[in-house]
Amino acid sequence: MPIPANSKIYHIVHLDRLASIIAADGLLCDAQIAAQSTLGTTIGMSGIKQRRLTELKLTSHPSLFVGQCVPFYFCPRSIMLYLIHQRNHELTYKGGQEPILHLQVDLYQAAAWANQSTVTIKPEWYY
Repeated sequence: MPIPANSKIYHIVHLDRLASIIAADGLLCDAQIAAQSTLGTTIGMSGIKQRRLTELKLTSHPSLFVGQCVPFYFCPRSIMLYLIHQRNHELTYKGGQEPILHLQVDLYQAAAWANQSTVTIKPEWYY
């Protein structure tokens, strides 16, 4: 199956995080959010977020924890949205989908930006 020419990637975030995204001039990874005590509602599962910060590393960058990267989905409707809709018992957040923003980016433009970017992961973001 060929890769679509106009592939998108998606990120979901609570509306009350929008101000911090604008102030930071971009999305922050969970490590940055924790280190900076960024205000806003966390919509993900805390157990998974903790594992991404302390256990799971990227195979392509073995010194990098998954939580030091911003998560994106390839599907416009992620399983997390369904869990939010169902008010899953593992979620602290129970506010439903209405205040959830769906951010969309062109996959190829994002990859081009990332390949040219000088953004580096700072160790203090994790601690």
